[in-house]
Amino acid sequence: MTTTLAPRARTLRPVERACLLVGLLLLASGLLHLAVFAVDGGPWNGPVSWRKPVTFGLSFGLTLMAVAWVASYLRIGERTRTVVLGLFAADCVLEVGGITLQAWRHRPSHLNMETGFDTVVSMGLAVGGVVLVLLLTVLAVAAFRRRPGGPAGMPLALRAGFAILLVGLASGAAMIARGVVLTRTGHQLDAYASTGVLKPLHGVSLHAVLVLPVLAWLPAARTAWSEDVRERVVRGGVWAYGVAVAGALAWSLAA
Repeated sequence: MTTTLAPRARTLRPVERACLLVGLLLLASGLLHLAVFAVDGGPWNGPVSWRKPVTFGLSFGLTLMAVAWVASYLRIGERTRTVVLGLFAADCVLEVGGITLQAWRHRPSHLNMETGFDTVVSMGLAVGGVVLVLLLTVLAVAAFRRRPGGPAGMPLALRAGFAILLVGLASGAAMIARGVVLTRTGHQLDAYASTGVLKPLHGVSLHAVLVLPVLAWLPAARTAWSEDVRERVVRGGVWAYGVAVAGALAWSLAA
């Protein structure tokens, strides 16, 4: 695999290198806070816990690196690619940074409007979430507007991956919107509890944009399978991931 990746690494665009570096730093932040949790202890669940900087650091780091990679197959202008990926990386840092700051302050990060500073952080995270949706929608539209490049099955993997990713982002936005309404109507504790409703759907959907393209890339890099076989593998993977998303939705609604 190292031999396969080496030529690719030498052709990385500057913005892609920056995204990979930032992604690695976010992953490191998540792992660091896992060590902090192991030492400091405390609850794993709830609005105030070390779980949030751990899971958000790991998830945002992995997602940023995945998006930078899969965007390289999209047929978009170089300026658009640089702007979208640059803003996306900055927004990932903003999201993880705000969540991490509040964890160290032992304050809830989302839906917390108890003080002026908490409100600024909470609203900043909400605005950042909207920006994330807009940027990823730009890439999703590009994937559907012009057929992406890459090995057999990659166009389908990218289109399905971005579509499922948008489902994950929509579920996250729905949780935040519901929580904001409860907070504004004086039900703060209910607002914190409400964010767990769609978490299974949210978590499963977010990483389709990495899993499905890997399913297209790996056989091309490591096997001698024909293009027809690789296409069928990707189609099977898309169906399987769709079933997983449907199962996560059913689990969320039944909870």
